[in-house]
Amino acid sequence: MGVPSLPSEAVAPPKDHEQQWVHDVYNEIAPHFSLTRYKPWPIVEKFLGEQIDHSIGLDVGCGNGKYLGVNKKLYMIGSDRSLGLIDCAQSNSGNLFSLCVADGLHLPHENGRFDFAISIAVIHHFSTEERRIDAIRHILSKIRVGGRLLVYCWALEQEKSRRGYKEGDAQDVLVPWVLQKKTKKSLKGADEADEKSEKEEKKVEQETKYRYYHLYREGELIDNAVKAGGVVVEHGYEKDNWWAIIERV
Repeated sequence: MGVPSLPSEAVAPPKDHEQQWVHDVYNEIAPHFSLTRYKPWPIVEKFLGEQIDHSIGLDVGCGNGKYLGVNKKLYMIGSDRSLGLIDCAQSNSGNLFSLCVADGLHLPHENGRFDFAISIAVIHHFSTEERRIDAIRHILSKIRVGGRLLVYCWALEQEKSRRGYKEGDAQDVLVPWVLQKKTKKSLKGADEADEKSEKEEKKVEQETKYRYYHLYREGELIDNAVKAGGVVVEHGYEKDNWWAIIERV
């Protein structure tokens, strides 16, 4: 079966689009996805290490919570739209961190309350430019003036990766996730008449799920950050992502 076609906005409004191609999918793949997310990316680790001791920060779209404990001298609150991923974060952290299920456009936190924020590989899941800019603006509103937000988004320029996206390709894509499910297959023992002699063998079944991404072209994240009212103080490219550190002014 080929990759499904993306519906137009006229057919699927942004919220419905994101529900189908982002939120529902992550809830389904959460445990399997979590197993692949365990090593902090260097620039994110560096950013967290540079924050002042005892600062308070947000991880918007925290996934399985892998960044919440990187710097033990910070107090961080993690949020994610996926209940499945928040369940993984709670399990992985042993309930040591404050977590909540929240939409990145409707965070429940007090404005101007936090010293910094991170949002790693999240903004690209919003399905229109307006919503992506609004998400950056909304997260910035939660941090104090002078506080900084680190954002990562998938890049269009991925020629050297196995995915191979490049200039000229579509920027709005459905990316496959091969979900592995373990099921039990019954094998009869030597005495077929004896039900107690049946043995169970684990069998792996694969199912492909598709997640929506907007692939950011070089300079696009900077443009979004400026339109959101922030000041980009540093930016770059790492691991097939464009990243930017955005200061609230």
